[in-house]
Amino acid sequence: MPSPAAPSNVLQQLAPSWHQLQPRGIYSVCSAHPWVLEAAMEQALEDNSHLLIEATSNQVNHHGGYTGMAPQHFYRLVTGIAAARGFDPSRLILGGDHLGPNPWQNKPASEAMHEATLMVQAYVRAGFQKIHLDASMACADDHAPLSDEIIATRAAALCAAAEQVSGDVKPVYVIGTEVPVPGGATESLAHVVPTSREAAAKTLAVHRRIFTEAGLASVWPRVIALVVQPGVEFNHDSVIDYDPARAVHLTELLREEPGLIYEAHSTDYQRPVSYRNLVRDGFAILKVGPALTFALREALQALASIETAIVNPEKSSRLMEVLERVMLEDPSHWQHHYTGDEAAVRLLRRYSYSDRVRYYWTNPQVKQAVETLLANLRDRPIPETMLSAFMPAQYQAIREGKLAPDAHALILHSIRGAIRPYAAACKA
Repeated sequence: MPSPAAPSNVLQQLAPSWHQLQPRGIYSVCSAHPWVLEAAMEQALEDNSHLLIEATSNQVNHHGGYTGMAPQHFYRLVTGIAAARGFDPSRLILGGDHLGPNPWQNKPASEAMHEATLMVQAYVRAGFQKIHLDASMACADDHAPLSDEIIATRAAALCAAAEQVSGDVKPVYVIGTEVPVPGGATESLAHVVPTSREAAAKTLAVHRRIFTEAGLASVWPRVIALVVQPGVEFNHDSVIDYDPARAVHLTELLREEPGLIYEAHSTDYQRPVSYRNLVRDGFAILKVGPALTFALREALQALASIETAIVNPEKSSRLMEVLERVMLEDPSHWQHHYTGDEAAVRLLRRYSYSDRVRYYWTNPQVKQAVETLLANLRDRPIPETMLSAFMPAQYQAIREGKLAPDAHALILHSIRGAIRPYAAACKA
């Protein structure tokens, strides 16, 4: 198998490949959970591919974000896992997602943009190579919705700030945003309207003009992708699958833009054929996040059920009980997202596709319960018959000699189950 191209070129090769009728894609892992990152590296090692990992402006920023990590800390986290797994760091591509004033929308635009500038520069200084410039959100003194001109002017200012601190390896940029907001919709879904050809064309034209006016014409060739809505989304309990017929106009527009491809957000939980069709139709960057921690939660819940049956109750981690208690004690990450009666909200806390559980794995009580669970399962073998009942995909892999019956390995295998359809669709 040939060696992968250098990271600085991989993303810029996506558009030429598509326009030469040789579509290839790359999936973007949007998570800070170490096991998700480890599973993604396992998959990339198997595929001998590059791996794109992204952090969001709320998750990681110069003030720490909700993970407590600045960009340089996230960089060290990822490269540290890579070193431990034997993953070549030259195959890692780090990206910043929705970089703009989003975390500071409650401030006046001038203050929010000042913070956004510092954040973007922190990402670039830390070695992030892919920068999504997203200034689409209104700030405290703005009149919403913002015009394309205001959004593009702010994006250009952030781009100029990034260029000021970039080194020999220049970042590539993505512009535009998607509707609804990142992380999944909160309302019931019947259908999602793809971005119109007119809206996508106007976004490109306005950004191209304003970048030129801002003295960034030489940077424009490194604007590699436009975020649009291809008609995919998920909410708490349903998924809107990609329908190629509804996005034909976007594919046709892309044929007129030889330097660009599309970036698709909220592609979690799509069917495998959808990923193949998205890449074929020019949506060459596929973002995935909640689906990966959803798979993590499924694996931990299954292992907790096994633990209940084979471990003395006084030694049990009681992981799912601990998780529920912590989520009730600190409802800040889910209470504004889940609605309904008590029974409905209880189910959503655990099983929603939006997976607000992911915010609680770093809680000290939950972390201790997870450690106890894994320690308990290390001390005694997991019966194959129980794996058949609670983790059938992993049971089958063990029976085929492809997987060890180790709790940590079982978790990574479960997460990789959500990654494999992306990897298959993105292969050249």
